[in-house]
Amino acid sequence: MTSPPPAQDIRALFDRIAPAYDQLNDWLSLGLHRVWKQMTVKWSDARPGNTALDVCCGSGDLARLLSRQVGHSGKVYGADFACAQLDVARQKTLPSHHNAPIVWQEGDALDLPFPAEMFDAATMGYGLRNVTDISKSFSELHRVLKPGAKVAILDFHRASSPLMRTFQQWYLDQLVVPAAAQFGLRDEYAYINPSLDRFPIGSEQVTLAKSAGFRQATHYPIASGMMGVLVATK
Repeated sequence: MTSPPPAQDIRALFDRIAPAYDQLNDWLSLGLHRVWKQMTVKWSDARPGNTALDVCCGSGDLARLLSRQVGHSGKVYGADFACAQLDVARQKTLPSHHNAPIVWQEGDALDLPFPAEMFDAATMGYGLRNVTDISKSFSELHRVLKPGAKVAILDFHRASSPLMRTFQQWYLDQLVVPAAAQFGLRDEYAYINPSLDRFPIGSEQVTLAKSAGFRQATHYPIASGMMGVLVATK
């Protein structure tokens, strides 16, 4: 199993892909990533008036969905250590009196810039697979959540069945990487395969979350096991 790249390399990677990130996500998932993100926000149990957090917020899709969920009486923080991604998130976010305000905050998932027990709900999309210390990331999420609060974590997974694993390999090699190459990002998207190889499977994520102090954790496979959402309750 390969080791994850250094944090500064991951930050630089996400800064480079920021301009094409949303367009590639739409093309490569046939728009389904938007459905998966809606499911993730629903499983976070964010409610009107809550203060919610989206870690590794990228271009801000989950944070904007959380903003609608918690409404104008709530508040949302979107945190990411890739400044170029935060710039895209700010540009895409239009003020609305129906939605909660969003604070875009530069911050590392392994050292979140928030006090303990600040948030009523949290999400994380395609971020856990890229942190350099998954256990520490769980510990930080546990620290900033209020007792009883939930975090919902969406990510790619290595498919468990041989047939789906073969399809996933073909999809990444023949569709994802060539599509990214059109934007000059071949190497940046080729990293997905090795990141899947070292990413803990759903049952291992449950164990890691409980080891970090979460009292309940359930992993929900979606997209024939090529995606999954971990829901953990403090």
